[in-house]
Amino acid sequence: MERTLIGELSAHKGSEICIQGWVDVRRDQGKLVFFDFRDRSGIVQGVVLPGDESLMEIAKTVRTEAVVSVQGIVNERPERNVQADKLNGDIELEIKRITILALPQTLPFELDAELNLDTYLDYLPLTLRSERSRAIFTVQAEIVRAYRAFLNQEGFTEFQAPKLIGDDAEGSGEVFEVPYFYGKTAHLATSPQLYKQIMVGALERVFSIGIVFRAEKHSTTRHLNEYTSMDMEMGFIKDHTDVMAVENKLMRYVSAELAKNCSKEFALLKAEVPEVPERIPNLKLREAQELIFAETGKDKRNEPDLEPEDERWLCEWSKREHNSDFVFVTHYPVSKRPMYTFEDSTDPGYTNGFDLLFRGVEITTGGQRRHDYENLIEGIKMKGLDPEKFSYYLQAFKYGIPPHGGWGMGLERLTAKFLNLANVKEATLFPRDINRIDTRLTENEPTEV
Repeated sequence: MERTLIGELSAHKGSEICIQGWVDVRRDQGKLVFFDFRDRSGIVQGVVLPGDESLMEIAKTVRTEAVVSVQGIVNERPERNVQADKLNGDIELEIKRITILALPQTLPFELDAELNLDTYLDYLPLTLRSERSRAIFTVQAEIVRAYRAFLNQEGFTEFQAPKLIGDDAEGSGEVFEVPYFYGKTAHLATSPQLYKQIMVGALERVFSIGIVFRAEKHSTTRHLNEYTSMDMEMGFIKDHTDVMAVENKLMRYVSAELAKNCSKEFALLKAEVPEVPERIPNLKLREAQELIFAETGKDKRNEPDLEPEDERWLCEWSKREHNSDFVFVTHYPVSKRPMYTFEDSTDPGYTNGFDLLFRGVEITTGGQRRHDYENLIEGIKMKGLDPEKFSYYLQAFKYGIPPHGGWGMGLERLTAKFLNLANVKEATLFPRDINRIDTRLTENEPTEV
């Protein structure tokens, strides 16, 4: 018999069908055995009735997470048992046959048990099956789908950036080195930055979704050593505000798609989809620091960057004063931005760069880039770097590239903030950090900061 997805069973009332999936729950109640079966499309309740002893024997050997093929009749539930708010809440499967496709060993804990993060990650091949985890990564998949759909409709072309590079995109020493051919050393890419700028010269508007690597020895709730970077670059801009305007529209689009397609997952996770204003509030860094000083008395006015507590405070202020979970902060010092960031000619020493803060955390770094060949060489030298090491990249500018800008954002951090998760690792399918590559690297773990 051909398989029917559980999510389609309502269309087969009164018919005998075959489903395949996992045993989510088994409940023995007197002479009856109840099951909740799940597949990719949903969950349905099934029951084995008295009378068929061989079927009852099989039913009582089937445990949670068994993979089964089940034949049965789709019956309407008695009116008193209908659960109108649930998928298949009005039907029940009268089981006629169970075939065990894979019988699991005894589980180390119930899938809905509350676990500490390390235990959750140690058993990730199992814990990913929990309803909570499946909800998190369903939302993450929708973020990626919506991100791609929005940029496609805005005239952007997706491209794949290399992960093995000769020099780090931002001239940083915090990169993973990889032995390469002919005695050379390659690096794992920290960003597609150089390549997406090159691609502006070919396709004008481009974006990339791919893995990047950071060899920073962080042990925090917001950092990873491998994450998914969602990048974009666009040509023919007047300045960084053009890029910010596109991101504002993007966040409105993504939030609307999440509200439309993931309401069940947000409800399960007790999270709210943010309402994104038509114009996200924005402040220059110095304005933000003056505001923090005026409101809290904490003097950060000589600092070149925001601290985590500043980002949290600014988001609280933005929510309180503008009903926005988002706030842009612009004009960071030239000394704090990469070699390619454009300096504001009307505000010397400060860049046409920005961060987008969301629910207390920076989720995006972006801005206008240097597009003039000689000006970019000055920027490289200013950072103490050798332009010769970037000769391949510099060809794009030597042969003409328009004023352009873009952003980079981390998918996992964005997912965590949409869902109000305490740790970015909860929003990461297979986290790589200073302590773990699938399994823990050491039991003597640094203190989280």
